[in-house]
Amino acid sequence: MVIYIVLIVIVLVVIYAVFLYNSFIKLNNKVEEAFSIMDVYLKKRWDLVPNLVRVVKGYAKYEKNILEEVTKLRSSNYDNMSNDEKLKINLKLSTDISKVMVLVEKYPDLKAKDNFLDLNNKLVKIEDNIVNARKYYNGTVRIFNNKVEMFPNNIFAKVFGFRSKQMFEAKDGEREKVKVKL
Repeated sequence: MVIYIVLIVIVLVVIYAVFLYNSFIKLNNKVEEAFSIMDVYLKKRWDLVPNLVRVVKGYAKYEKNILEEVTKLRSSNYDNMSNDEKLKINLKLSTDISKVMVLVEKYPDLKAKDNFLDLNNKLVKIEDNIVNARKYYNGTVRIFNNKVEMFPNNIFAKVFGFRSKQMFEAKDGEREKVKVKL
């Protein structure tokens, strides 16, 4: 009789473990999907920034330090970065883009240039898409992290090798609204 009870408990634990493992995989895939969606927009911004810097550079010859900082940051190969590296470098890039946009305020002629206006409009659209993608990504990471960190799931998560994922967070400087008048 005791053997049957032990076998039933073992079978139930195995069934629970299989169900839990599959739910970890499902949530992990959602996190990866959410990151991929956000990554598309981050890559678009990544590719747009050199054009924006090039246009601004023609006007802002005395503001080289800000533009060189963005160019240096942008010199990394985006496709070879890990997801965590992409998150970190894009936080820095967001700050630097804000600096470039503040710099633009010093040059009224630049704000009227068609190529700058076009690039700026594209950047604004991409930034809006990034905000929405960050929300989706962070939502899926929250659900995943809850599943991984709550008891008794946390025991199985460690056994299966699942760890909490990093959310995409704004730095303190990014929380302040940059005032740009175009």
